[in-house]
Amino acid sequence: MAITKERKGELVAQYSDLLSRTDGFIVTEYRGLSVAKLDELRNRLRDAAGGSYTVTKNTLFSIALQQSGWPVPEDLLLGPTAVAFGNGNLPAVAKAIQAYQKDNPDVFVLKGGVLSGAVFGSKDIEAVSNLPTMDEVRAQLLGLLTQPAASLAGLLNSATSQVVNVLHAYVQKNSSEGTEAA
Repeated sequence: MAITKERKGELVAQYSDLLSRTDGFIVTEYRGLSVAKLDELRNRLRDAAGGSYTVTKNTLFSIALQQSGWPVPEDLLLGPTAVAFGNGNLPAVAKAIQAYQKDNPDVFVLKGGVLSGAVFGSKDIEAVSNLPTMDEVRAQLLGLLTQPAASLAGLLNSATSQVVNVLHAYVQKNSSEGTEAA
């Protein structure tokens, strides 16, 4: 059944919106998955990684990719295609997608994806899944930012204690000289 020109425009706009909010996406083939299984995958992605999963029309998704400035992985956009969007956390989405694929190997196929303007194949999804998640990157960055402050505080504390030690020794020396003179 053909879709109307208005509906095609709506789908391109929907895909463009999803692309504007993502850091990358993974293209899958969902042939044979039931609606219940698709919903299970959507829930996993949303709960585990804040990702989303959308069944796409290949031609319309290609148009949205071009309009949004993303590379168009034409070899990945063949057959029944659905796309998992990272929404700022593509490594966590890749981990969830891989786990789902292991649970459903006969009906769920990983084709590849796009990250930072680079197209990658299905074998590269594992490498993407091993990238640190946004929470891990934030923790590492916070550690890098707080480490100099902690070092500075330790240095200041050390300098202060050294001054106190010198003053204490001076007082001790003067008080012992005062008692010897008496």
